[in-house]
Amino acid sequence: MDRKIRIGAVSYLNTKPLLYGFEKGLLSRETTLSTNYPSALANQLLKDDIDVGLIPVAALPALKERHIISEYCIGASKPVGSVCIFSEVPLTEVKELYLDYQSRTSVALAKILLKQYWKTSPKLLAAHEGYEQQFGGTTAALIIGDRALYRLSAVNYVYDLAEAWQQMTGLPFVFAVWAANKQLPSAFIHAFNETTGLGLKHIPEIVAANPFDAYNLHTYFTQNIDYRMDEAKMQGLKLFLEMI
Repeated sequence: MDRKIRIGAVSYLNTKPLLYGFEKGLLSRETTLSTNYPSALANQLLKDDIDVGLIPVAALPALKERHIISEYCIGASKPVGSVCIFSEVPLTEVKELYLDYQSRTSVALAKILLKQYWKTSPKLLAAHEGYEQQFGGTTAALIIGDRALYRLSAVNYVYDLAEAWQQMTGLPFVFAVWAANKQLPSAFIHAFNETTGLGLKHIPEIVAANPFDAYNLHTYFTQNIDYRMDEAKMQGLKLFLEMI
């Protein structure tokens, strides 16, 4: 390309290992990097405001052209911890549920699980900024990202969406992938893959550089998030896209 390739990434803690290589200067001559929340990134890629985005997988079908260009993703083979429904009462007693405005994939996954796994149908509410402070009683909230980690030990009932998906399907779940909206040079893709994978070799350093008192980040990066885009995750991704 005759310009720098525009990269967009999610601005959550779970992307720190994937962005480590960029922060260390890899691909600095070839790319520009910006961050945003997941649903906004998807819109940027759809509008061609960026060339590559770490986008929620629910947005993939909307892309006219899509290429998954990295062996790394935001996935989970165990409870993910940061994509949960929080409630003061059991889910069967929930009458209303706020849906996080920052994520398309988590909202789609929640709708699937409510219908097919939990078999309950609360009224779904479109959330707005600050909604995390407003749920209570029989009104629950789907919350994702760092905001979810703060609430894991502060709410009576926590329903982890990745865990529920795994119990329902027997497959891991993929929340976000590095997707391009155009064909990119193979040499760049190779370098991009090396860049996005570098942080997995430096987890202790990344944890030390990002103090976080609400949750053990070493546990989060090594047990809750599963960054490798393997065959099982491809199967889970395919099934999810079929369901939506």
